[in-house]
Amino acid sequence: MGNSPSEWADGSAVRLDRRDPYLRLQSVTIYVRDLELSLHFYLEQLGFQLIFDARIQPDRRFVTVAPPDGTANLTLVAPEPGSEQHKLIGRPIPVTFVTEDVIAKYREWTKRGVRFQFAPRLKRLKYEVHVRAPHSADPTASSAEHAPIWGGVFTRFRDLDGNSFSLVSFDEVTHAVEAQRRALAEKLESERRAAQEIEIAKQVQARLFPQTLPPLKTLEYAGLCMQARKVGGDYYDFLDLGQGRLGFVIGDISGKGIAAALLMANLQANLRSQCAIALDQPQRLLCSVNQLFCDNTPDGAFATLFFAEYDDTASRLRYANCGHLPALLLHSDHTVERLEATATVLGIFKDWDCEIGECQLRSGDTLALYTDGITESYNSAEEQFGEQRLIEALQRHSNVCSQAALTAIVDEVQRFTPHEQHDDITLILAKHRAS
Repeated sequence: MGNSPSEWADGSAVRLDRRDPYLRLQSVTIYVRDLELSLHFYLEQLGFQLIFDARIQPDRRFVTVAPPDGTANLTLVAPEPGSEQHKLIGRPIPVTFVTEDVIAKYREWTKRGVRFQFAPRLKRLKYEVHVRAPHSADPTASSAEHAPIWGGVFTRFRDLDGNSFSLVSFDEVTHAVEAQRRALAEKLESERRAAQEIEIAKQVQARLFPQTLPPLKTLEYAGLCMQARKVGGDYYDFLDLGQGRLGFVIGDISGKGIAAALLMANLQANLRSQCAIALDQPQRLLCSVNQLFCDNTPDGAFATLFFAEYDDTASRLRYANCGHLPALLLHSDHTVERLEATATVLGIFKDWDCEIGECQLRSGDTLALYTDGITESYNSAEEQFGEQRLIEALQRHSNVCSQAALTAIVDEVQRFTPHEQHDDITLILAKHRAS
């Protein structure tokens, strides 16, 4: 069968492999006089669960109950008086419930008014297993071996109509239940530790994003990353390069979750450790970062990256787009300049180089750096938010500060996408102002 099972409403396992058709015992029929009174007995006094309750005819009702554990269903039927089925009410029923502790159930149900025929009894039995004698020519020759003692406790109880059921426990059942409890406890503890470690990883990664914004005279800016999971692979940063220059960085690591978060931390560490050479040689910086990323990451891992160095005195932006989405520069005259790729992605090719682009920012201009979590968010009609909607949103919020515009645009993306966020959303906005 091979496939892991899923759970039905009553807790039974449903195999996913349809080549081996699902098969289970539906229920055992119990004939009763009054469905409502019987339902109260089984649900309130025995603590059973209601599985099914429906009318199959105007005057016929179909009700199924089950104990809280396992898949033994009882269908309660109130037959017509005088019918053959009505005569079966109160007759002995070959139905046995098993528990790990008959005494505990006996005490619990007795307090709830359940009638037992006798107090729980202990029963033990030694039995023999006959094994064929080795090296014997006689196929009937055998030797007897004593198997472990079978031990159990049992009693019988009645429902309101006198229907009688057995309640038993076996040593093997108790041991099996305890083993299951231990396994479940270990699983829950493992899940708790994993969740705790993920939460710690989330807090650590949050500290990797910029905690302060170096002040600039001609530019006000803000950044935000909303991860789809606890941790993710999107990255943004603001690097103080000295001499009135600031580095803007945004990146997207291949993959998701913990693996992407680790690669993101590696990329961030490489950039920050090498950023001293960015002031005069941004091309050399990125070549060095690519070399380190190749050396420290597994085959197939890569990152797209947009790096920009802004000169606060000259209002000049030098940039390298390493396989990332084009940055958008919205000018005050409503024209849009797209800062396209100048190099391929980081982490795949050790023999790697990039070109450096350059543009001028003027008063009223807005620079937007973003990841595909924004443009590839989609609505219920499978339409993507897209670059054009992002441009229109940037234009609508051109008269407010970067932080306010950033918050408003992310809100628009989330309203556009009614379902669960499937990718990290990262955005940097920077607006030029007169010095």
